[in-house]
Amino acid sequence: MKKIIIAIDGPAGAGKSTVAQIVAQRLQYVYIDTGAMYRCIAWKVLQDGLTADDEAAIVDIARNISIKLMYIDGKTQVFVDKCDVTNAIRNPEVSRMVPEVAQFAVVREAMVALQRQMAEQGGVVMDGRDIGTHVLPNAEVKIFLTASIEERAQRRWRELTDKGFSVSLEELTSEIADRDKKDCEREISPLIQATDAILMDTTALSIEQAVSEILAICKER
Repeated sequence: MKKIIIAIDGPAGAGKSTVAQIVAQRLQYVYIDTGAMYRCIAWKVLQDGLTADDEAAIVDIARNISIKLMYIDGKTQVFVDKCDVTNAIRNPEVSRMVPEVAQFAVVREAMVALQRQMAEQGGVVMDGRDIGTHVLPNAEVKIFLTASIEERAQRRWRELTDKGFSVSLEELTSEIADRDKKDCEREISPLIQATDAILMDTTALSIEQAVSEILAICKER
């Protein structure tokens, strides 16, 4: 059976990573978390004590950083320069820095080149914000996953509190709304639904329901 490319796009907190990872497991495909790749750059920027307006230094990081996504013990582990940053890149401070570093054209070009290289042989599930429109426009299956801002904030709040972070639901709701605005209005590869993508609102869906729907679509293709 031919191994296809599955692109899952959508706004922050829509459940893309969780759903994409399970779909990849069920199909025995490789899962590529593009959001984690941008988080790696944001994490490195913060580690180096840089600010969001230091474009030259951020571009230098994007061009030289070593990012590896490895499937270990049933989940994807993320490494930057051989350092395991799987949990560190989920820090709220990193989340706030991501749209700042992702706005630079050279940063996105470096990440897109790496993502396309990873997907060359097919058999991958890739999630992000511009996968179906820009990174992998020829993907056989394109899904645009979304949910209400309130539901996405609740999901992110539960995720962060489960990991021990102290966060305000009100602040998270505001941050997600701001992230949506920045993602949709940025000049380079803005967050939009590809014309041939299937819209899936997961506000009232469980993870398993969303996964089942996507697997059914993949089977048709």
